Amino acid sequence: MKLFEYEAKSMLQKYGVNIPQGKVAKSPGEVAAIARELGKPVILKSQLTVSGRSKAGGILPASDPEEAEKVAFSLFGIKIKGLAVKTLLVEEKLDIKRQFYASIAVDRQARSHVLLVSTTGGVDIEQVAKTFPQQIYRLHIDPLSGLTEIEAGKLVSLLGLNRDDSAVFVSILKVLYQVVLEKDAELVEINPLAQTSSGAYVAADARIAIDDNAIFRQPELFERNLKREEDTPREAEARKLKYSYVDLDGDIGIIGNGAGLVMATLDLVNLFGGKPANFLDIGGGAKLDIISNGVLLVIGKPEVRAVLINVLGGITRCDLVAEGIVVGLNSAPLKKPVVVRMLGTNEVEGREILRRNNIDYYPDMEKAAEAVVRNLGGNV
Repeated sequence: MKLFEYEAKSMLQKYGVNIPQGKVAKSPGEVAAIARELGKPVILKSQLTVSGRSKAGGILPASDPEEAEKVAFSLFGIKIKGLAVKTLLVEEKLDIKRQFYASIAVDRQARSHVLLVSTTGGVDIEQVAKTFPQQIYRLHIDPLSGLTEIEAGKLVSLLGLNRDDSAVFVSILKVLYQVVLEKDAELVEINPLAQTSSGAYVAADARIAIDDNAIFRQPELFERNLKREEDTPREAEARKLKYSYVDLDGDIGIIGNGAGLVMATLDLVNLFGGKPANFLDIGGGAKLDIISNGVLLVIGKPEVRAVLINVLGGITRCDLVAEGIVVGLNSAPLKKPVVVRMLGTNEVEGREILRRNNIDYYPDMEKAAEAVVRNLGGNV
């Protein structure tokens, strides 16, 4: 789950990191009022959970409240990477002397967190990594010992800072690691970490992404987890039902139990010339209502012309899956072709239920994928 910039900054501030003065606004009038309250030039920042806001014109300066209001009118409602701007963060314009980059992310290949720092803050760090990789310094953090003062100090020494600045920088890095551990974050990033003309270090921008699988350990984020701006209406509905669901742009609905199996099903449909309309993982041991509601969710998508259901019955019973499919189809306002592949526990019973209800069944997933694409006139 990606936090908005203002949410990430608020979280960092609670851990002692300096952030710019500012407030969130949802109308041009509120923007003007905040700018007037700050009494100095401001920056208006579109609050979206995507990168590249500045390049897309979503971050603009204003010298006074009147200009801030005019700029706000130009920002509200614009779309950046398909997302509409509904909220602006109005902040004081910092007098920046130097800009740095600092982040901690999960390196899955190394099976540890990796700390990144650089003196080239405020720019696209991916481009820096590609063009000037020597300007980014890395440290893989031992999960047993954590981020020690000595290791952090050695990394910061590469930045060419004086003793006092180095001490401040190290303290900020330790805070980032604390946030990673306590908030189950997959990414905590400050870019840029700005040093102002007064010498203070301020998080001029920040990003935090929380591990979806650990939300249950973060009760303050429960409600926030259900309100993700990047979700389509159907994805938002699926999240409330606790499904793993992603909308895609095809016309063949996909349902399976297990992320790997669903991904393999998507690949097969593509291989046979079809286009998946979604990803839906109902999970292991799914109950009848989970299955039937999943069928309704997928079949109710207007773009879906047919549905492929692929289930391996281990702890999931095939007869229960078949009953759920029948209930879902009988409840659906529109009838659409459904192809089922089932294999495993109570497969014979499940197959009989499907046969009685005239639902196409295949024991082989390749043949099932081929059949659903052929039924829609695909190139098989």
